[in-house]
Amino acid sequence: MENNKITNILVVGIGGQGVMTATEILAKSAIELGHDAKKTEVAGMAQRGGVVSSHLRFGNKVLSPQIAVGDADILLAFEAAEGLRWKHMLKANGVALLNTTKLSPPVVELGLFEYPDDPIAKIKDAGIKTISFDATSIAKEIGDIKLGNTVMLGAIADYLPFSAEVLLQEILQRFANKGEAVLEKNKTAFEKGRQAVK
Repeated sequence: MENNKITNILVVGIGGQGVMTATEILAKSAIELGHDAKKTEVAGMAQRGGVVSSHLRFGNKVLSPQIAVGDADILLAFEAAEGLRWKHMLKANGVALLNTTKLSPPVVELGLFEYPDDPIAKIKDAGIKTISFDATSIAKEIGDIKLGNTVMLGAIADYLPFSAEVLLQEILQRFANKGEAVLEKNKTAFEKGRQAVK
């Protein structure tokens, strides 16, 4: 991804997974480096585990926060079926980074939609470059399921048009007042996210 073009990132998942926080951290990292950045957020009952999507666009000059269909460089899916639902947004050479954890949104629990069989295989079958990993298990191993957000940010770090260090510093700044133990856990989660996609 060259610096003179706009980078389009679509972050999707289920409410409570940290989709909006992750997008905000990515946007702040881009702004820190002098990029113009715009984001949108769509939350369907996010606080109750509804589906959440957030568009982020950054570059020299960004006019609209909305990513057009087929224009996303990266699809960062905190939940695999949500990744499948949004795969049409990726450009031909785009990449899907997917958390393998299955979380059924209320629409599935209510019987309005059926959870797809093997959503990751379906994304791969569509010819999309797909990298999947279990961010939730990684977070649990470190000792806090909430670290799944930082694992996901670690996973996207090496696909961005700026250094992973910039993103990590933005994460650490966000938790600066939480004490050394929290910072160390976030550093570990970030590194494990990077390793998971290599």
